[in-house]
Amino acid sequence: MSRNSTIEHKGVVADVKSDAILVDLVVQSACAACHAKSVCGIDSSLKTIEVKTDKKTFNIGEKVKVVMRASLGMKALFLGYVLPFIVVVTTLLILISLNVSEGLSGLISILILAPYYLTLYFFNDKIKREFNFDIEKI
Repeated sequence: MSRNSTIEHKGVVADVKSDAILVDLVVQSACAACHAKSVCGIDSSLKTIEVKTDKKTFNIGEKVKVVMRASLGMKALFLGYVLPFIVVVTTLLILISLNVSEGLSGLISILILAPYYLTLYFFNDKIKREFNFDIEKI
């Protein structure tokens, strides 16, 4: 992946604020073309994201493209999935090495995720500042 690669999604402007634009994105699952998608229940969903911008040239209902650097996607993947997995496994291994019962070790390892995600929630504003989206007209 090149350093300047981007992730792009098409969407529709839902609202124009003084410092941001709300864009509705239709996010489809990777198996959207599967013939059995109606059986498994995985389907597309509507996500609304906020794009911080001072551009006032967008109108509600206008089709746009939202762009994000791919490296930010990897950072989100790390914070949301990889780091919590490492925390759970590390906690489990430490507790088992301290001769805590396996059941209790497993329970504590899973419960340790609550403070982790609570910490992410409290640092939400700081994290939002790092994940910048750009918006372009189609």
